[in-house]
Amino acid sequence: MDGALRRLGRRVSRPPVPGRGAASPPDLSEGADVALAAAGDQRAFERLYRRHVARVHTLACRLAGAEGDPDELTQDVFVRAWQRLATYRGEAAFGTWLYRLAVNVLLNWRRDEAGRRRRIEPGADAELIGAPRAPEGAALDLEQAIGRLPVGARQVFVLHDVEGFKHGEIAEMLGVTPGTSKAQLHRARMLLRAHLEP
Repeated sequence: MDGALRRLGRRVSRPPVPGRGAASPPDLSEGADVALAAAGDQRAFERLYRRHVARVHTLACRLAGAEGDPDELTQDVFVRAWQRLATYRGEAAFGTWLYRLAVNVLLNWRRDEAGRRRRIEPGADAELIGAPRAPEGAALDLEQAIGRLPVGARQVFVLHDVEGFKHGEIAEMLGVTPGTSKAQLHRARMLLRAHLEP
């Protein structure tokens, strides 16, 4: 299946833009597709992929920043989802289960990437206090500003303010205390304000 999923990813290299041919919203057939996919039906899994790829890709863009390839990371999430589909018990909506899985895959990638960078470039894990400001008069949109945040602040900001996770959940995902999550969120908001204000 991994090869089939990779081929699917090549055919759909970029997820559809919401509002312009975006994946259809979840419907009653999603439960049937989950059951069929769990039994090995690749076409059912392809339908699930198309339904959820845009949201997973957006999350990959935001959490990976410039350091990662969001297309490749999105494919990694769906490969992992295929491998773990048998563990989905239906206690939450499939999209919720998939999204939690995506967050975990992306955060694990981030930790692995930081470890690789430390081995290759000593001191690469040191975060900057702030990203360079845009030149006077240059427009900086929110996505660019989020991408310029230091990794820890960006992760917490995306998980809390964009994705709606609570500090306790973020602390558990990132292996930090809720206080650290709150401090990183405050830091992210201050840096964003500094970048976005004229």
